[in-house]
Amino acid sequence: MFEATIEFRKRLQQGEVLLGPGVYLTDPLASEAMAPSADFLWYDLEHQQISINALRAHLLVARHMNTPAIVRVPGPGAAFLKPVLDAGAHGIVVPQVRSTEEVIGIVRNCHYPPKGDRGYWPMIGTNYGRVPTAEYLNGPDSRCFVAVMIETLEAVEAIDDIVAIEGLDSVILGLMDLSGAMGILGQTDDPKVSAATEKVIASARAAGKPVGCGLGVDTKVICDLARRGVQLMLTGSDCTYLAEFIDQLTSRVRSQLKT
Repeated sequence: MFEATIEFRKRLQQGEVLLGPGVYLTDPLASEAMAPSADFLWYDLEHQQISINALRAHLLVARHMNTPAIVRVPGPGAAFLKPVLDAGAHGIVVPQVRSTEEVIGIVRNCHYPPKGDRGYWPMIGTNYGRVPTAEYLNGPDSRCFVAVMIETLEAVEAIDDIVAIEGLDSVILGLMDLSGAMGILGQTDDPKVSAATEKVIASARAAGKPVGCGLGVDTKVICDLARRGVQLMLTGSDCTYLAEFIDQLTSRVRSQLKT
C-alpha cells in the first residue's frame, strides 16, 4: 500500500505542484469519482463528521485507486492519530500546533520504536499479516507522511525549529486561522499574513521540506501561492464543487432561456 506514498514523496522532491480535493461526503463514491483527477485526497476529521468506519471505506477506495490519502485529524495525541494510521492513511496532518515540543510528540506518535512510540499492529500495512514483521519494519522509510498546520502565531514564531524536526515531512499553511490569530479573520491578503506566509515558505524550503496550503478554488490564488513556493494545494472540496457546479448550471440555463 506504500507505492502511492513513495510516488507522492518523489513528486514533491522533484518540485511538482500537487492538487487535491477535500473529501467531506461519507459515501466512498466521492473518493472514487475524484481520484482520477486528483494528486491526493484530503480527508477532514477536524471540521467534518466522518466516522472511523466511513473513513476506512474511503481509504480502501484510495488504496484501490493508488491515490495518496492524507487525513487531517482533530488534534494531536495518540488517541487521534493511532486509529487513523492503523486504518491505512498514507499521511497525517495535525492542526493548530503551537510549539516544537508538541510537533516532536506528534512525530513520535506516528513512528514505531526506536524512532517513536506508536503502538504496533499495522494489520492493513502488513497486508493482513502476510508481510513479515521484520520485512515491514525494515522497509522504506516512506510509510507515513507527517505534516502539521501552521496557523497560530506561536507556530510561525517557532517555524525554524519546527521544520528542523526529524521525521516531520511538511508544513501546511492555514491562512484563515492564521489571519484570525492576528485579529483580522478572513483578510488573508493582509501584509501581516503575507509576511508570515513568506517566513514559513522560506524556512521550510531552506530545510528541504515542502509547503502546503488549505485553499478554495480561486485559480489566481492557487497559482500565486504556487509561484511563491507552495507545492501541496488543498483545492476546495466535494461539497463546494457540487454547489459551484449547480449554481453555474442553473445560471447558464436560466440565462439562455431568457434569450
